[in-house]
Amino acid sequence: MAISMGGGGETPMSDINTTPLVDVMLVLLIIFLIAVPVAIQTIEKLEIPVMESVESKDKVENLLLTVSTTDAAGRSAGEPGFEGASRSGECRVYFNNITPVTSEQLYDQAFARLDAIVTRAGGPEAIMEDPDQIPQVHIRGDVNAPWRCVAGAIYNVQAAGYPTVGFISNPVEPGI
Repeated sequence: MAISMGGGGETPMSDINTTPLVDVMLVLLIIFLIAVPVAIQTIEKLEIPVMESVESKDKVENLLLTVSTTDAAGRSAGEPGFEGASRSGECRVYFNNITPVTSEQLYDQAFARLDAIVTRAGGPEAIMEDPDQIPQVHIRGDVNAPWRCVAGAIYNVQAAGYPTVGFISNPVEPGI
């Protein structure tokens, strides 16, 4: 048996050993095969309860908006005979899920509310030191509300100074 001790014109081996890479990939595959069905089962059981609209009492005073439209006959939600939001209806925004507001009123009330929260916290510098105190906007949009209504609400609250806007939705039953 002969061993080469260099100098024989041989070049160093530059191939990558792929065995550890394949081992890691197989372990990740097994983890995902086990984790995904568990995650799907927990998501399927998630239900958002239907509750009566009340003023929010969140610790950080998040602003809740409901965006809908009038029905085909021009009736707003809450009026007798309301048949559900219509894609061609007029936009309706409810401040804290209760008070109907126009675009201008939404901007004014959102600005005044945020200004009061910032002032109570000690000014912009003080509220920036603790980002958990910065309120968010949560929008619950009707399925049939056109995007123009939702986008208008987003524009007004962001113009009023709210940095974060999120959406609240109800889960859809699987298989439907």
